[in-house]
This record gives sequence, C-alpha cells and structure tokens, in this order.
Amino acid sequence: MTKQIHTMFNKNSETWYNKKDGAARVSSSGFKTQLEAIISGRNIACNQGLEHVIHRRDNNLIREKNSYGKDPYPPKG
Repeated sequence: MTKQIHTMFNKNSETWYNKKDGAARVSSSGFKTQLEAIISGRNIACNQGLEHVIHRRDNNLIREKNSYGKDPYPPKG
C-alpha cells in the first residue's frame, strides 16, 4: 500500500488541512484556501515520497492524485 497525504476541508473551522494516512494528528492546517493547502501538501509529499490526494470541498470526494514516490517506469501490466 502506498502511503498518502490527504488535502481536505474542515467544515467546522472552514479551513483546509493536510493529514497523512494513519496519523493521529494533522500534518499542517489552518489554510484559508485550497491552493495554500495543496502547495503545503505537495511539499510534504515530495519530501517524504508520498502520494498526494486532493479532496473536493463540498463532498470530500477525490479530485486529484499525484504520486511523488518511487513508481516503476514503465508501469507493470
């Protein structure tokens, strides 16, 4: 399983945050715009070789995924 960091919206505080899979606490939070949170999440993903999963504001469905880990190229299969 690929480790991921998720950029998501907090409806209670009306802010965006980033959280890694399995983490008890968020990695970064308090972003007023999704773009700010995406940039922060991308930096974390690049530095730690994670997959970055960006969620939509309205229903938290996945909007986009980007992998910054060691993907095989060409892909198998």
